[in-house]
Amino acid sequence: MVTIYDIAKKTGYSVTTVSKVINNYQDVSEKTKKAIQLAMEEMGYLPNSHARSLTTKKSWTIGVVFIESLGIGMKHPFFNAVIESFRKQVELLGYDLLFASRSISNQKKSYLDHFRYRGVDGVVIVCSTYDDEQVQELIENSIPSVVIDLNSKESSAVYSDNLDGSKQAVEYLYGLGHRAIAHISGHQSTHAGEQRLLGYKQTLKSLGIPIREEYIENGKYFSRDGGYEAMEKLLTLKNRPTAVYAAGDSMAIGAIEAIRNRGLRVPEDISVIGYDDIELSQYVHPPLTTIRQKTDLIGNESAKLLVKQINEKEKCIEHHIIPVELVERHSCSSL
Repeated sequence: MVTIYDIAKKTGYSVTTVSKVINNYQDVSEKTKKAIQLAMEEMGYLPNSHARSLTTKKSWTIGVVFIESLGIGMKHPFFNAVIESFRKQVELLGYDLLFASRSISNQKKSYLDHFRYRGVDGVVIVCSTYDDEQVQELIENSIPSVVIDLNSKESSAVYSDNLDGSKQAVEYLYGLGHRAIAHISGHQSTHAGEQRLLGYKQTLKSLGIPIREEYIENGKYFSRDGGYEAMEKLLTLKNRPTAVYAAGDSMAIGAIEAIRNRGLRVPEDISVIGYDDIELSQYVHPPLTTIRQKTDLIGNESAKLLVKQINEKEKCIEHHIIPVELVERHSCSSL
């Protein structure tokens, strides 16, 4: 078995310096860190987790709470991509992930109780809604935490620039000549749904387009069915919209299906733009124009924020808003 003494001998650095790199201390230069990490990789070094925990007084475990309202769990394309990016980043630093269960020894426990019992170093909370009381209890606790996709005053948070995303979507449709622009919104109990609707209204106002309440339909929790039902209602209007901005790609895909089932065409009769840029969006017909959320960057920034708190042994509150970008495909056309 390769030891830190073997790593020290190979690199020429002291055992103390090698130990600092293994335990992610900050007072080591990047050049030294890279040399030692390269030697560890080449020699197949694996740190002893028990010894490392005794040395650093850390469990080297990060708790994960994942809340989404559709009931599909980790199959959710956006959240799955974010968690995968987060996982890759923290695993490079030696952390393992522990997904929350509310049952310990067959007894129901809160998320907070669960993570206290497991002794995690910090918690990442992937959640879009403000409604979960146990999530709020966890956020308000002193355990280092970062929330993804939710704005929180009690915790560090990382989320996309939803206001600017809506602005880009509406201005894009406006540039194609559309003035009758409808919105299929996400549920207003969610941060994303609330902010994207607000951005839609603000952009219409800035462009001098009256806000028509009948052009705003609730797509519920960003599902295909929610988008389909909302689009059906928009299609019954006497003056139906010429373009629709859906607050999520799944809703946009449902809207396209509803339009087709009425014998209409996308984009010839109605243009549709989505939000997220999930993988499926490029394979539907027509390929969906959408606002891309940068899931890799969201995951990476969340990991950095949480590890910073763990290393400094102090909970901090920082908000990182991640930029979004328009991805132009074929579901929108000039009026």
